Amino acid sequence: MPELPEVEALAHDLAKRLDGRAIVRVDIANFSCLKTYDPPISALSGAMIDGVSRRGKFLDFDVSGTHLVLHLALAGWIRWKDEVPKLPATPNSKSPLAARIVLDNGSGLDITEAGTRKSLALYVVRDPGEVEGIARLGPDPLSAGFTIEVLKEILERSGRAQIKGVLRMQSNIAGIGNAYSDEILHAARMSPFKPANSLTDFELETLYATIRDELGAALARADGLAASQLKGEKKSNMRVHGREGEECPVCGDVVRSVSFADRSLQYCATCQTGGKPLADRRLSKFLK
Repeated sequence: MPELPEVEALAHDLAKRLDGRAIVRVDIANFSCLKTYDPPISALSGAMIDGVSRRGKFLDFDVSGTHLVLHLALAGWIRWKDEVPKLPATPNSKSPLAARIVLDNGSGLDITEAGTRKSLALYVVRDPGEVEGIARLGPDPLSAGFTIEVLKEILERSGRAQIKGVLRMQSNIAGIGNAYSDEILHAARMSPFKPANSLTDFELETLYATIRDELGAALARADGLAASQLKGEKKSNMRVHGREGEECPVCGDVVRSVSFADRSLQYCATCQTGGKPLADRRLSKFLK
């Protein structure tokens, strides 16, 4: 799933490509992705694209005051096409195409979703705040308003909830997902199962600085890259996420994994849990 750095870079890349362009039409190839009906998708036809911005992990296309809001979910992506087919895209259960935006110069965007779990979401609204997921977003971790005091309040409010889940919850902090929460906790040398309200002042300061540093560095690496380059850039710079069985680049211990219903987390026992492996959640127990 694209997270804050990739979505921000996507917004920058698309804003440059779409500046001054008008939408000819939007084809919906997978009707389950369209979550709204008023305004209709046809309201975008003939309108100018005035900007593209990020809201948490959502992309917001300002189309002459109407907003096309996109959440790429777990397996969604945007592919730029210098030339799109002239005939409208039609529903095809075997195709990854969810929607196609056709522009006035013949170019366009293919919005795709891999796999069978169709959770990509597209909204057409008058105000982005009408999208429930945007309305409940927490503070942006790279904004001036995200202070150490704000983080402390979030952690204390979360009680003994595991800090991994607290970081990923979008109503707590906007934009951090499964991958960067793994990377942040590894860099902060903190167990993903640590209770959120148990941090010392030093640990709080470390976590706050690490959140800003990790996301800021990832954003700097992604800035200026085309959409086609972002996935590879993200994967190549992960230290523990997605690297189960490999060596931790910090200490040389093996990177371990804990599986959940639909995803997993990765961590280093030496760096994060005092050398104690965390038992897989599927075993209904773990070592603290």
